[in-house]
Amino acid sequence: MTNTNPVILVVNAGSSSVKISVYVVPESAHENVDIQPTLVAHGQIEGIGVAPRLVARMADGRSVADESFPVEQVADHDAAFRLIRLTLQIGLRDTPPVAIGHRVVHGGIDFADAVRIDDDVIARLETLIPLAPLHQPHNLTAIRAIRGAAPDLLQVACFDTAFHAGHDPMAQLMALPFEYYERGIRRYGFHGLSYAYIARRLQQVAPDLAEGRVIVAHLGNGASLCAMRGGRSIDSTMGLTALDGMPMGTRCGTIDPGAVLWLAAQGMEPDAIQAMLYGQSGLKGISGISSDMRALLASDAPRAKLAVDFYAYRAAQEIGKLAVTLGGLDGLVFTAGIGANSPDVRARICAHLADLFGIALDAAANSENCQRVSRDSSRVPVLVLPTDEEGMIALSTARILRESGGL
Repeated sequence: MTNTNPVILVVNAGSSSVKISVYVVPESAHENVDIQPTLVAHGQIEGIGVAPRLVARMADGRSVADESFPVEQVADHDAAFRLIRLTLQIGLRDTPPVAIGHRVVHGGIDFADAVRIDDDVIARLETLIPLAPLHQPHNLTAIRAIRGAAPDLLQVACFDTAFHAGHDPMAQLMALPFEYYERGIRRYGFHGLSYAYIARRLQQVAPDLAEGRVIVAHLGNGASLCAMRGGRSIDSTMGLTALDGMPMGTRCGTIDPGAVLWLAAQGMEPDAIQAMLYGQSGLKGISGISSDMRALLASDAPRAKLAVDFYAYRAAQEIGKLAVTLGGLDGLVFTAGIGANSPDVRARICAHLADLFGIALDAAANSENCQRVSRDSSRVPVLVLPTDEEGMIALSTARILRESGGL
């Protein structure tokens, strides 16, 4: 591939994986901030430190790499990032990037928008590690690795919390002594990059609905819901951390804080409690089988069914709560891995909402993951929209690159 337009890398570093997407900034984006950079390649390494596997493809589906590696060769995120970057650059004929955008899970009270990364930003993000222990350390590892290899390269942090930054205090408060709120102990909300994309996408596919009261269900291994009015976040099911809200693949969601106090009183160490709440609970904890919704739906085990039913029940409850916040409901959107690809889960959730909101799914459209899966007679339209968090990161990175004179 020969390219004369600027190239942006988007990095999404998880607990056991590193994903990198390569975008080209179109000529027209130099003046128009709303022009979406074009995806040209994507790669990821999974199983870092356990069973590393690299898969990389061009946007047209052409394979660049599909290879497994010895653990010692990809033992940590630094090694993973170097390998995947080299692989993608070979596929792009060594076209150097002019900027790199990172998904950063927690921005705290300091960051309400994407920001250029410097030493001060890194220092402030480090203080938020206890609030996002599964994600923030790995986000920072990728940032430091690039700063070490290319200190002059523009890096941009794009935050999962930023889309929710304008919440009213009613949506942020927890009933602790107020001094803790002033110190930043408040409900933030997450998956903001996904919700920002869906708000943008709704403007394109259903502009009238986008101006109304919409609940978006981002259902994946991590899961949350967001109440939007006029394309802005009003409230979210997640709170101070990405542990709150509905149950997830391995995360517990909302629980009585007294349960945590009981575990501590029984002698369970804080690290063990954290490991259980983040990694051994949710679908995996209830079913005793798997955190993978597909495996649970395929299983005949009673606890697998219990886990799926509880997941749908809690999602419906959260939709009801957010509808109260909005003062009604004009539309429901499902997105992310489960939300966009599991007709069964959507049907189970919507069955709980039928009487209250008059939601009626079209069975055929739902089974095919159509864009609109509700019947014409449904009082509330139900849509399925795949999300694109990496695309939103690329858009924000291109904006900051433009503001810095790089375009």
